[in-house]
Amino acid sequence: MRREKLVVLTGAGISAESGLKTFRDSDGLWEGYRIQDVATPAAWVQDPVLVLDFYNERRRAVQAAAPNPAHLALAALEQEFKVTIITQNIDDLHERAGSSDVLHLHGEIYKARSTLDPKLIYSIKGTELNPGDRCEKGSQLRPHIVWFGEAVPEMERAIEITKKADLFAVVGTSLVVYPAASLVQFVSAAVPIYLVDPKQPEIDLNKVIFLQEKATQGVPKMATMLAHRLKRQL
Repeated sequence: MRREKLVVLTGAGISAESGLKTFRDSDGLWEGYRIQDVATPAAWVQDPVLVLDFYNERRRAVQAAAPNPAHLALAALEQEFKVTIITQNIDDLHERAGSSDVLHLHGEIYKARSTLDPKLIYSIKGTELNPGDRCEKGSQLRPHIVWFGEAVPEMERAIEITKKADLFAVVGTSLVVYPAASLVQFVSAAVPIYLVDPKQPEIDLNKVIFLQEKATQGVPKMATMLAHRLKRQL
C-alpha cells in the first residue's frame, strides 16, 4: 500500500516550546533587538558586526535547546507516512528530533553564505560566525537567513511539495507571515488540513480540522487522529 504524503508547515510556535523566543512575542523586539537593526539587508550594510553577534547569540540559544514532544511526534509519523516538513524556523530541532525531509523556507542558523556568490553555502562549525570569515572567493560570509525584505528562494519548491500532499498540517504558525502563509492556498481541495495552534487563525475553519492547542499537546493528538484515519483505510 502506498504511503500517503503528509506535508507539515511549521512556525515559531513549535520552537517556542523548546525555549526559543521570537520577535512576535515581544512587540517587535527579538531578545531586545529591533528587527530592522539585525534582520534586514540594510542592517547588514549598516552594522555587520551587530548582525553577526545577534545570530551568534541565536545559534547559542539553538544549541542549548532540545526538540520537544511536537518535534518528536512529527518525526515518528515517518513510520506510517511519507512526511515532508516545510518550516519557517531557522533552527535544526526538526532534524535533531529525527525528521529526515525538512525544507527551511527562511534559511538555516547553522549555515553561512557568501555575500558575493549566494550559491556558495557553508556549514558553521560551533556557534560563531565572525568578521573576517570569508568564502573561497574572498568575500565576507553572512548568515544563511532570509531577511525581511528579501525573496524566499525555496518558495516555489515548497509550493510544488504542497500541491502533491495527500494530507496537510499547519503547526505553530498564525498564518500571517507571507509568503509562507499562502501555502494553504495550494493544497488540493480534497486534501484534509489539520491545524494545531492555541489561537484561532484568520482562515475558514470549515475547511480544516482545528486543534486549539499548543504544539506539544496538539501534535501528539493530531498523530493519534492520523493513525485512526489510517486504520480505517486498511
